[in-house]
Amino acid sequence: MSDVRHKLSEQLERALLALLERAGDADPPPPVELEVPRQKGHGDFSCNVAMQLAKRLRKSPREIGQDLVAELADGEGMVGRAEVAGPGFINVWLAEDRWLDVLRGILEAGARYGRADAGKGRAVQVEFVSANPTGPLSTGHGRQAVLGDCIARLLDFSGWNVTREYYFNDGGRQMRVLGESVKARYLESLGLAAPAPETALEDPEKAWVEAVDGKPVRFPKDGYRGDYIRDVAEKLRGDQGDDLADEPATGAFLAAAKDVIFAEIRATLDSIDIRFDEYFNEKSLYDGGQLDEVLAQMRDAGMIYDAEGAVWFKATALGLDRDRVVVRSNGEPTYILPDIAYHRDKYRRGFDTIIDVQGADHVEQFPFVRAAVGVLGFDPDRLEIVMHQFVTITSGGEKVKQSTRRATFVTVDELVEEVGADVFRFFMVERKAEGHLDFDLDLAKDRNWRKNPAYYVQYAHARSHGIERKAAGAGASVPSADAFDASRLDLPEEIELIRKLGEFPGLVERATDVRAPHHVAYYLRDLAGLFNPYVQDGKRHRVVSEDAELTAARLALMRAAQIVLANGLWLLGLSAPEQM
Repeated sequence: MSDVRHKLSEQLERALLALLERAGDADPPPPVELEVPRQKGHGDFSCNVAMQLAKRLRKSPREIGQDLVAELADGEGMVGRAEVAGPGFINVWLAEDRWLDVLRGILEAGARYGRADAGKGRAVQVEFVSANPTGPLSTGHGRQAVLGDCIARLLDFSGWNVTREYYFNDGGRQMRVLGESVKARYLESLGLAAPAPETALEDPEKAWVEAVDGKPVRFPKDGYRGDYIRDVAEKLRGDQGDDLADEPATGAFLAAAKDVIFAEIRATLDSIDIRFDEYFNEKSLYDGGQLDEVLAQMRDAGMIYDAEGAVWFKATALGLDRDRVVVRSNGEPTYILPDIAYHRDKYRRGFDTIIDVQGADHVEQFPFVRAAVGVLGFDPDRLEIVMHQFVTITSGGEKVKQSTRRATFVTVDELVEEVGADVFRFFMVERKAEGHLDFDLDLAKDRNWRKNPAYYVQYAHARSHGIERKAAGAGASVPSADAFDASRLDLPEEIELIRKLGEFPGLVERATDVRAPHHVAYYLRDLAGLFNPYVQDGKRHRVVSEDAELTAARLALMRAAQIVLANGLWLLGLSAPEQM
């Protein structure tokens, strides 16, 4: 029995159908949703289905609950005890032998334990990171990278056919500013004062004069000032010489910046074990005429109009709070138009579900994109967003100040170099995405496994291997699923540990359904919190002893914990070390 939650749900559903049949109610029953109570005294599982039926059956929830408890008592031996609590909650305690069956199920399933077929091979695209190639990946990008990859892993684990995609934003205004920034540094290296960029010629307020070594250098007001821009300019000068002063910023300068920066972005992602199946170039939407096609389709649908020299999306007609400019008065598209065209392309590729993982600074645009795909004839319910908040780095109790354009931000590379890829990934995903993340650099750098939560979980896995090695040295080995007496595991802490292991499939299902991998991190910390103290108490919980039956049972428990820890660590993209 790999998942007692599903088995118990099925038994409750049968009890519910029997109750409704006796009441003469032929309508479908409400779904049975089991929760794990926070307080141990409230049972192994709790259900509120009796309260959902009260109005329908014209009975009190407690009375309905008592009827369901009676049905469960006549069931299949799965339920040890059930009772009605509070306004009508049904609290259920499983028979202990059912928990022991969980142990056998884990050993039989091995690395497959917790996997499911909920996705049934359906195609899902997860788009994440999609950072503009304007500089190194910041901590915000790093959080999104880990979040998106973990969501993709959960979906894969649950039977979906997953495509990971990076939207390569190589068009638009930001890229022009990037080229202007590189050209300014190139001219600086030649000892020349850079001319005002194209944007500054139109509006002098969009440029500043920066003194570098006493020389005036004209820079775009919102240009990129990090040292990496100088590195790109120096490399370009080394490759192509000193004769590019009259080249446009959007030519060789922009091309060099894109190539160098995006290569570094891919190397950064590779260092934290994140790879993509597809890279989609925004520029292809411009070159392929897809922006014009989208505008024409939306105009034909009556959702585009012209006003004040610009082109507008009539979003208020679809219930949104305002209309949006999609093409500025100067003929330049706003960010939303290529986004709409990109999502049209996603639908055309046949994905059953499309998931956008985006930072909080982009979330305001999502409702407009979602409304637009509906105008284009696609089902907007197939499009989801997972939004994450920003990352704050703290060290010594102080916040580390960050500014992207001034390049004073902490990069993913810098953090990974200091704390390692595993710790970086764990810290980035251990909090729910919609909350701000305080990355405690001092804790992340702490190598003490008792303090650092990433190491605490990994230590539990390594310790299980260490116990197996010690057992092998004493001539004992992990038994097969049907070759040990599970009833020998009768200590309360052993039953509690087995119960926690049995929660894993349901935990994976819930985390996948709500696109929330932080639940896996919470679970692993809780599991390690039960496992590590258990194995630390060598007197009460000695695994290898002269009692061969008890040794076999406890080795089975060690292997089951090892399997679940390894599977959970994989879902978070962390290594599962065999020794630390």
